[in-house]
Amino acid sequence: METKIIAAIAALLLISGSTAHAQFPTGTAAGANSANATSWLAGIRAGNNWQNGSFLFGLETDAQVTTLNSRFNTTLTGTIVPPPTAVTNGEVDWYGTARARLGWAPGPVLLYATGGLAYGTVDLNSTLTGTTAALGAQVSESRIGWVAGGGIEYLVRPNVILSAAYQYVDLGTVSFAAGPMPVIFPPGTLTQSGSDHARFQVATIGISWLFSPSGKGHGAWEGQYIGANAGGVWGNPTNATYSAEQAILLSDSRLKRDITLLGRLDDGLGLYSYRYLWSDTVYVGVMAQEVALMMPSAVVKGDDGYLRVDYAKLGLRMRTLEEWQALTYGFRL
Repeated sequence: METKIIAAIAALLLISGSTAHAQFPTGTAAGANSANATSWLAGIRAGNNWQNGSFLFGLETDAQVTTLNSRFNTTLTGTIVPPPTAVTNGEVDWYGTARARLGWAPGPVLLYATGGLAYGTVDLNSTLTGTTAALGAQVSESRIGWVAGGGIEYLVRPNVILSAAYQYVDLGTVSFAAGPMPVIFPPGTLTQSGSDHARFQVATIGISWLFSPSGKGHGAWEGQYIGANAGGVWGNPTNATYSAEQAILLSDSRLKRDITLLGRLDDGLGLYSYRYLWSDTVYVGVMAQEVALMMPSAVVKGDDGYLRVDYAKLGLRMRTLEEWQALTYGFRL
């Protein structure tokens, strides 16, 4: 008898995705999530100022490193048990700019506005994990965008500049679309899509050394400078959507082995540990034959003659033994 059952399972594994969907009642699950991030930032800058009276014009370039990672975990909701889960990350770990500056400096204080080109790398990755398979997606793109901002600087000494600055950076959008990926057993599909709009805001303080030109007749702010800055960064909105379709899980006791009764729920339904004939993983769940006697509406018989249980109708989830042992279920075994 066991040989015939194993042969039936092997045949199921060879069924195409579309045929399997026609044979098995399916459950669905979906989800969506989004996140922003905050992080530290540090970098260097260099530039050159030209001064005419109280007015200043300059060119500046800078480069920063950060760990601006918008990360989120999602559990899909629906009728698939156990529910699929997803982990998504959208990250900017460095960026640079090349900008023009226009300022006003009547004395040791400089107020300026700035704008220009921004560039950097945006990484986006996501993994959607179903009952027996996972769908991954990964994108890494070098992006060119724009930056605008302003700041205030103070000339402490003829060659020492203290600064506070703000930047708004937009590197554009990176996106992915993955699936639908067919899952052989249980038959189903996994699909996900997401995007990272790499726009963020930066606030820094810094110190620079001004190399004033030799000779007379130049303004106090005129000359080349180089310095370092540090501060905070926030933004980088990332979002993703997920969907899954899967045959209602086989719960027929004829397809299980090493069945052990762990206890009974308040309504008398037994909770068992077991392995499927084709797997060594130990699960905790119910027996379809027993559920059929107590709650027939939660049991479906497939065209193959085996029973499937809709765990959602029981208010339960099938779990691995390790997951079950880590939880408190609210009943005494």
